[in-house]
Amino acid sequence: MLPGLDIEVRNPDIPRGRMRFALFDFDGTISLIRAGWQDVMIPMLVEKLTALNTGEPEEQLHALVEGFVVTLTGKQTIYQMMRLAEEIRKRGGQPEDPVAYKREYLDRLWQRIESRVESLRNGSLDPEQVRVPGSLELVRELAARGVTLYLASGTDIEFVRSEAELAGVAEYFEPHIYGALDNYESFSKKMVIDQILAQNDLHGPELVAFGDGYVEILNVKQAGGIGVGAATEEYTREGINSWKRNRLVQAGADIIVPEFRQWRQLVAYLMAEEPYGGEQHAV
Repeated sequence: MLPGLDIEVRNPDIPRGRMRFALFDFDGTISLIRAGWQDVMIPMLVEKLTALNTGEPEEQLHALVEGFVVTLTGKQTIYQMMRLAEEIRKRGGQPEDPVAYKREYLDRLWQRIESRVESLRNGSLDPEQVRVPGSLELVRELAARGVTLYLASGTDIEFVRSEAELAGVAEYFEPHIYGALDNYESFSKKMVIDQILAQNDLHGPELVAFGDGYVEILNVKQAGGIGVGAATEEYTREGINSWKRNRLVQAGADIIVPEFRQWRQLVAYLMAEEPYGGEQHAV
C-alpha cells in the first residue's frame, strides 16, 4: 500500500509517467446503474440447469455457474449464455439459442434496474449515487491532462451509450465508446486495445486500463500496458470486494484500489509526480 492511502501497488516496477491513452470498463468501474446484475444472472442460469433434473446438488450448480460467470465478466453477455448452452448440452439437454437466454436475462435485469434508470432520467436520482466514487473526477482529470479516453463494455452498445449519458461521463469518452454488438465476433476489449495501440503508435505503458473485471486487466497486461484494478463494492460504494480483488490479482493487476476517492494521488502516482502519498507521505 502507498503510505497513508488505500492504493495497493502490486507491481512497483511499472514504467510510470508515460500514460497517453486510458481504457475504462463501464459497469462496476464507473457505473453502478447495473449493480447487482450477478444476483440476476447467476440464479437464472442455475435455474436453467436445475430444470434438467440431473440430481446435482443446487449448491454444486451454483458454484459452477458462479465460476464461469466470474471468469467471463468483462466479455460480452452472450458468452455467458453460450457457456450455459454448452453446460445444458453436456447434461443431455437441448438448449435454446444463447440469444434467447440473453434476452430473458436482460428482461429480468431491467425489472431490477428500471426504477433506477427512470429516476435518473427524471432527475429525482443524483447521478453521483450511481457512480463509483471518484470515477467522474478521475476521468475529468485525465481528460484535462490530454489523455485520450476510451470506454469499452461487455454490455450492449446502445445501453452503454445511454447509461454513460445518465451517469454524466459520456462527453469525456466520445467518440470512443464501445459495447457489445449483435455480431459478437465484431467486438471485444482485446480488439479495442489492439486498435488503440496500432492506430496511435503506442508502446505498452502508454496505455492504462481501469477495470473491475478479469478481462480488461488481462488483455491490457498481455499488450504490455498497465492495469489498474477497481475492487469495488457495488452496494456500499466503499471498501474492497475481496472476490473482485482476488480475480484482479489473478489477472495481473499492477495496482488495486477500492474505488477512486483518492483519484488525485492515483493520478500523481501513475504520472510519476511526487509527492503522491497521504497527508504528509511521499514514497
